[in-house]
Amino acid sequence: MAGSFWADVSIEPKRQYRWLAYIGGIQPFVLKKISKPKVVIGETEHKFLNHSFWYPGRAVWDTVQMVMADPADPDMASTMMGFLLAAGYKSPVNQSEAVSTISKSRGDLGSVRIVQLGANASNTLSSDVIEEWTLVNAWIKDIAWGELSYDSEDMVDITVTLRYDYATITPNPILAHSATSGLRAPGPSQRPNHGSTTSP
Repeated sequence: MAGSFWADVSIEPKRQYRWLAYIGGIQPFVLKKISKPKVVIGETEHKFLNHSFWYPGRAVWDTVQMVMADPADPDMASTMMGFLLAAGYKSPVNQSEAVSTISKSRGDLGSVRIVQLGANASNTLSSDVIEEWTLVNAWIKDIAWGELSYDSEDMVDITVTLRYDYATITPNPILAHSATSGLRAPGPSQRPNHGSTTSP
């Protein structure tokens, strides 16, 4: 029921630490952090005297960044290099190797999914999926193999940036119905009246 969030103990909010990600065969347990998709809508400005009027443009999906630990087993440093080589990169040790280029088809990671779990997740994790994002045509844009320091005892992290064409969301059917049941575009009678546009 709308408005009952604080009063109903059976309602559990989405939490940042309840998630799994499935990315190109990478073991989910090595992942430490991942950003959710972000879309940026372009804009065009029209100026009239001392006023500006704005119009929406193209929708562009921003990159997704993830941070993973680099344990000895599995060796994620070698794994990420393997992704780079599989995408078509070769070290320029000779002319035949130097002409090899990276392609989208070879670098495609398949179905990249970010799954958010509810409070009742069990061994059958799909039983309490409350939100799932899919990155379509995702490929690796950046790989940073971390830092080393004598002053730190932290685990070595690898940071990876993913580029993709667009993202889709699959919400929990019950939650989706509750969230959208009262949403609809305003009709003409509900829109604000900005007055007439008669000439002076």
